[in-house]
Amino acid sequence: MMVCRLTNWARRMPLSLLLMAVLAIAGCQEESEPQKLPNIIVILADDMGYGDISYYNEESKIPTPNLSRLAEEGAVFTDAHSPSAVCTPTRYGLLTGRYAWRTRLKKGVLVGDSPALIESERATLASRLKELGYVTAAIGKWHLGLGLDDPVDYSEPLVPGPNSVGFDYFFGIPASLDMEPYLYVENENAVQLPTEQIAASAHRRKSGGGFWREGSVAPDFRHIDVLPELTDKAVEFIQQRSEQDSAEPFFLYWALTAPHTPWLPIDEFRDRSEAGYYGDFCAQVDWSVGRLLEAVEQLPDRDNTLVLFTSDNGSHWPTDDIERFGHRANGFFRGQKADIWEGGHRVPFIVRWPSQVSPGSKSSQLVCLTDIFATVNEILGTSLTANEAEDSYSFLHALLGQPSKHPVRDSVVHHSFDGMFAIRRGPWKLILGRGSGGFTEPKRLEPGSGEPVGQLYNLDDDPGETENLYSEKPELVEELTALLDQYREQGHSRPL
Repeated sequence: MMVCRLTNWARRMPLSLLLMAVLAIAGCQEESEPQKLPNIIVILADDMGYGDISYYNEESKIPTPNLSRLAEEGAVFTDAHSPSAVCTPTRYGLLTGRYAWRTRLKKGVLVGDSPALIESERATLASRLKELGYVTAAIGKWHLGLGLDDPVDYSEPLVPGPNSVGFDYFFGIPASLDMEPYLYVENENAVQLPTEQIAASAHRRKSGGGFWREGSVAPDFRHIDVLPELTDKAVEFIQQRSEQDSAEPFFLYWALTAPHTPWLPIDEFRDRSEAGYYGDFCAQVDWSVGRLLEAVEQLPDRDNTLVLFTSDNGSHWPTDDIERFGHRANGFFRGQKADIWEGGHRVPFIVRWPSQVSPGSKSSQLVCLTDIFATVNEILGTSLTANEAEDSYSFLHALLGQPSKHPVRDSVVHHSFDGMFAIRRGPWKLILGRGSGGFTEPKRLEPGSGEPVGQLYNLDDDPGETENLYSEKPELVEELTALLDQYREQGHSRPL
């Protein structure tokens, strides 16, 4: 650091000149001290809908005081989308800034013994931050494959895995909590091998115990313990960073396992909501986030800690649940998890960064979870190469309420569980096919003679996607189809 000193000549200066000199010295010192890089925490809920959080939906039947407080203290985005309507491709997109349908995964999700999906040479959000001196950790649901074997051999080191793509530390489960094998993984090894078998459990909708598939399980593994255990691990990581008071910034990717099935709220949260086991589990998620935020409050650089909360897709909440509980987990949007309609991929998106973001901010900027990569790069002052984060746009301008220095996202590609594509540009959304493409019936609808073969909606006028304008605007259909084809064929949607 450059040091400026007062010498004997300063003692003979007039007072006014001396004050100017002191101020200049102070400025010299401030300019020579680089601003500390922000801590970054990304919290990814599993199957939490746009309408579950009371800040987004005043009629929500679920108490979410911690998430609502986070929204009040930060910026809320109302037009944010997961890159897919299901989890594995969304997780790939978040960490790489690239649509997962560009990989071997063209539809659906991985299973618990699938090999690694992220290519070994690909830059990730974690690897970029690690290069810049960040301490990086991933805690929670991975669901991006482990190792090279198919199926995975959990008795061997699980390489490649989270440590191979930039995380200094990993603790969590391989896939969804309803997918075998049921075990914990720490860094590159199983904590305890899945040497026992567990019977399937029926869904709560069928008066079952929560829903999971039969399969292998580690002897000490209990499904109901997973969310509390992952919460403890995340809080412990933050506390360690606080106690060490290190000059190194940190990145925590906290991928929750809830409120995805099995719906297993602990006793403390039973009947906390008016939306059954699902709502109670969401209330427990809110409590888990609250515990993490309490730990963040103890950080010496709390004000320079960016906390981002979102979800991997919409809630698995069909119309029967809406009618039974009077709760709209996906707000007033059509469809649910896995669907190409808005309910499948429009997600809550909240960012708190006290030193930079005005509390109570709200933005209607179009955002995709792939955009976190480019946004972090702009925050850090780094740039993207042509072969990384190909589908990532920075939304930093919207976060700070400033003009953008880079191209702004004006379109996004949507993708459903069974591989149906859609493209959104401005208010217009074109879906290449009929039906939901996901869990809502009909999944695929064969049009009759003279009927439209696709769907076109104006979301400004019709956010519920009720009026199909496909046949009325053939030129717009052609234009949007060409744009989608271009993005799919050229290998990127971000200008390179």
